[in-house]
Amino acid sequence: MAQLWGGRFTKETDQMVYDFNASIGFDKRLYRQDIEGSRAHVKMLGKQGILTQEEVEAILSGLDSILEDVESGRLPITNQYEDIHSFVEANLIERIGDAGKKLHTGRSRNDQVALDMKLYVREEVKRTDGLLKDLLQELLAIMEGNLSTYMPGFTHLQKAQPITLAHHMGAYYEMFRRDRTRLSDIYRRMNVCPLGSGALAGTTYPLDREYTAELLGFAGATLNSMDSVSDRDYLIEYLAALSTIMMHLSRFSEEIILWNSNEYRFVEIDDAYSTGSSIMPQKKNPDIAELVRGKTGRVYGALMSLLTTMKGIPLAYNKDMQEDKEMAFDAIDTVQMCLPLFTGMIATMKFQNSVMEESAKKGFTNATDAADYLVNRGVPFRDAHGIIGKLVLLCIEKGCALDDLSMEEYKEASQVFEEDIYEAISMETCVGKRLTKGAPGMEAMQEAIRIYREELERD
Repeated sequence: MAQLWGGRFTKETDQMVYDFNASIGFDKRLYRQDIEGSRAHVKMLGKQGILTQEEVEAILSGLDSILEDVESGRLPITNQYEDIHSFVEANLIERIGDAGKKLHTGRSRNDQVALDMKLYVREEVKRTDGLLKDLLQELLAIMEGNLSTYMPGFTHLQKAQPITLAHHMGAYYEMFRRDRTRLSDIYRRMNVCPLGSGALAGTTYPLDREYTAELLGFAGATLNSMDSVSDRDYLIEYLAALSTIMMHLSRFSEEIILWNSNEYRFVEIDDAYSTGSSIMPQKKNPDIAELVRGKTGRVYGALMSLLTTMKGIPLAYNKDMQEDKEMAFDAIDTVQMCLPLFTGMIATMKFQNSVMEESAKKGFTNATDAADYLVNRGVPFRDAHGIIGKLVLLCIEKGCALDDLSMEEYKEASQVFEEDIYEAISMETCVGKRLTKGAPGMEAMQEAIRIYREELERD
């Protein structure tokens, strides 16, 4: 058993207790961050004269060799070590001797693990942001190519008013755009260095914490050592952001599943992102969308687990906090697997433009525009609403759209109607005249796309 403590104990730890206490099985993925933090720490110790330059060089060389051997596969990380910190230190001592025992000077495992997790999460925040940017690029391409692709907009899952596919995709663009701003906020708030906080009360060694922070790319050092070793807010925020990303992906997946059905037929998912049935040869299932929808709860679970773990912990560090890793790692892996798969799925989907436009017409999405036509000719809105409602009933009886009614049928409903009603309720007119900021009209959409494109190009 390789561990960083034991001097005041008179007997070996029970093996079951050791196994229960150990975290090497999951925190081994932090090996690179642990070595990176150790390198910065020892450089600072040398700068402050706490270690000699010869000791610093020996330790840095040893750490570099450990990193190289781990990444080449020559040095496996096994469960004979309690955690990743004991793995690195034990191997360092084995390689360079007594100088390796000085690595831990001026720090505790508490601030060490706080640093490792922050370094890891900081990288994952940036990686997640990059995957979101890829998704936004694909959404923007779909928007740019479908400014005149008409489809029904829905409320209550009922066809409501005509929009364009570009407008619909733009709604999801806004969701994922907000997700990126959340990640940016998290990165800014978490980017302070806890190393040098010690177990909870700092240290008597003359550490230069700002120098350590600078070496590790942080904006500065934390201001309270107790909070530094017990803070997991940044991870809770990140898991909350990941949960929101998955919620957005799940909503989008639900629509794709509906649109892919025989009843909608709005899209056809590429064969590479579909599966078949073991018994029904005609089936082509949207499994990727369904799995993304299903995995959303898994990410929510990680967030709730950490919130529950943290809610009853007094200051400062407690062993409970070891539970911050396994489910967080799983949530991060899940989101970073779902995002590129989802992006690939929508990039290869075929949109059935004519089916979507026909659905908008048959769903009477232009009924509001027909009522507005009457209002603009002096008919009170409540009366116009009733007139168009009766015409919709007539269309339902006849199995046709408002566009298909004859002028005689319109005149019978109201003498106000003229031949220009057909142009007024065409999909092109209904959508095109909606030009307020954020609306689906061509000019409004082009302006939104311009803003989105400029933002992406600035990144």
